[in-house]
Amino acid sequence: MNYTVQYYDLVLVAIFATMGVGAVVGVLTSLALSTAVIIAGVVAALVIAHSLFVRGPVDEPADLTDEVDALN
Repeated sequence: MNYTVQYYDLVLVAIFATMGVGAVVGVLTSLALSTAVIIAGVVAALVIAHSLFVRGPVDEPADLTDEVDALN
């Protein structure tokens, strides 16, 4: 089975990486751990916002009007 890395795989890695970097920065520098993690959380939220609103999981805006059969 061949698996290719998709955009949303990279989003998940970016979220994990930003939070990890925030924790490492908070531990290894004079910046408070809580401050570093909060800043990293804001960056992670920006990554999530980009993946939802700029490069959303739809091909075109008309896809947003399709009914979901699984919920009916």
